[in-house]
Amino acid sequence: MPARVATRNVRQADAPSNVKDSADTVPEDGARALRRGLMLLDAILAGSREGLRVVDLCRIAGLERPTVYRLLATLIETGYVAQRGRFRYVTGPRLAAMPQRQASTAVAERIRPVLSRVSQACGDAAFAIVRDGPLSHCVARHVGTHPVQVLVIQVGTRQPLGVGAAGLALLSALPDATVGEIIAANADGLGHYNGMTPDRLRILVRSTRERGWSVIGNHATRNVLAVGMAVPNADGEPVAGISVATTLARMPRERQQLIARVMRESVAALLPDGL
Repeated sequence: MPARVATRNVRQADAPSNVKDSADTVPEDGARALRRGLMLLDAILAGSREGLRVVDLCRIAGLERPTVYRLLATLIETGYVAQRGRFRYVTGPRLAAMPQRQASTAVAERIRPVLSRVSQACGDAAFAIVRDGPLSHCVARHVGTHPVQVLVIQVGTRQPLGVGAAGLALLSALPDATVGEIIAANADGLGHYNGMTPDRLRILVRSTRERGWSVIGNHATRNVLAVGMAVPNADGEPVAGISVATTLARMPRERQQLIARVMRESVAALLPDGL
């Protein structure tokens, strides 16, 4: 997972007081400001993952420090740029979300046949999620044939990664350091999910790793139990999670194991090379 990016306001006061910019005395017209902002954005996009310093941006764009600081403030405010540490600037969350949305659409298309097969086999609703930072994002679901369907989340729902079965399976498949960062990022909001805590989530992660698939109940939705499994990409990296959710009465241990086997076989048959 990329290093966390800290964003703070960029102030004109950060620039040395003895540096003057002719553009400060004459307001920039819209076209010139846009052109200069795009120059900075292009430079940051072409820069290293560690980001660029203001002095680097001044040199690349041929602008004075006050102008660069002013443009950076706007780019940060709109989410196109973020600050890393105290002195470096990287691409912001708005740009990071663009390829993620495209990837989520591709995952949804490829994983729908898996959900259909799983749902038809067990009769219950099946779901697919991908990771959105510390959250899970539901990208697809398939309604089953059983008269009572437990539709715990809708396509588009986001919630802390790990409070649902698919998210717990995906979280458990990630490296320890990433798991720790995600749990820490969600710590304040976990209590909204029927008493979930960071310690409880760590226990569930350990259990999921030992079992090979996840099972969780009464956290995302009361009186519901769900089974989940991580789905890897072609490189073997976990990129999605799938789950089946139903009432507690329909989920004795033997059926949990059966559904986990159906999910594993469906992924192997329909996604032999991964997502």
